Amino acid sequence: MCRNIKPLFNFEPPATRNEMHDAALQFVRKISGYNAPSKANEAAFHEAVEDIEKVVRKLLKSMETNAPPRDRDVEAAKAKERSRLRFGT
Repeated sequence: MCRNIKPLFNFEPPATRNEMHDAALQFVRKISGYNAPSKANEAAFHEAVEDIEKVVRKLLKSMETNAPPRDRDVEAAKAKERSRLRFGT
């Protein structure tokens, strides 16, 4: 799957609408093969992004967990360290 789509569930603060939109956009780009659709496909492309964003919001609202919320800064630091170990400085 697309590496640019980040987990959005169980974070403090919760995922923003922008983050959900960006994830939906990346998903549609990956599935369609278009970074930017042609004029002929533009309406369908944007409609798909909106539909997926709505589903993402619904999913995140309905999910439950007993785990404590993760801290975005801590998770970002972990990802940066993994990247450093994988690719060097």
